Amino acid sequence: MPDKDIQPTNPHPPGWRDDLNPDFMAGQNMGLVGDHPSFDGHTAYDLKAAHRRLSDFTDDELKGIPVLPPGTRLEQGAVYIDLKNQDAGEFRAMGNMEATQQHWFVPKTEVDYRLWNRLIGVDNPERLGEKAS
Repeated sequence: MPDKDIQPTNPHPPGWRDDLNPDFMAGQNMGLVGDHPSFDGHTAYDLKAAHRRLSDFTDDELKGIPVLPPGTRLEQGAVYIDLKNQDAGEFRAMGNMEATQQHWFVPKTEVDYRLWNRLIGVDNPERLGEKAS
């Protein structure tokens, strides 16, 4: 666990920091620094268009798929899927990526593995928590 008293420092001179590095530490995973708007309750259930795209999911399953609200910065190295572009598959985020109106990003760490596997197109019954026939 990182020491909470250790803080990264901006290497630029004070008069130039905002110009040279306006988003210092943006997207870095350094403990529990900053708020996490991704945990404010938005789910695929709340998006009517997601109901149409995910018509084979139940309401309870849709409620278990959190969608990042616009403006949420993606965590560097974390795995996501964009429900608006599921065919692209899962991806690892870079530190400069941010959720926008054009995307419905879902963080893998917040979704049950069976739901995640269905979202990425896995059809193996064992990986979906189903009995093989």
